[in-house]
Amino acid sequence: MKEKVEATLGRIKPALQADGGDVELVEVTPEGVVKVKLTGACAGCPMSQMTLKMGIESQLKKEVPEVTEVVSVT
Repeated sequence: MKEKVEATLGRIKPALQADGGDVELVEVTPEGVVKVKLTGACAGCPMSQMTLKMGIESQLKKEVPEVTEVVSVT
C-alpha cells in the first residue's frame, strides 16, 4: 500500500509545488492512516487543512481504497 500512496502523492506534488508548497510521506499505518508533513508554503497556510482533506485525502482514498484517513504531522 505504501508504494501506491507514494505514487499518488507523486502525482499531487506538482500542484502543491506550483504554489510553493510540498508534501512528504511520513508513515502509512497498518490501519490505513497516512501521515504526511506539509512543507514550504503549505506549512503555514491557513488553507492547509482544506488542501489536506479535500485535495490530498480525497485523491488518496479514490486511488488507494485501503486509505482510511490522512493526517498532518509536524
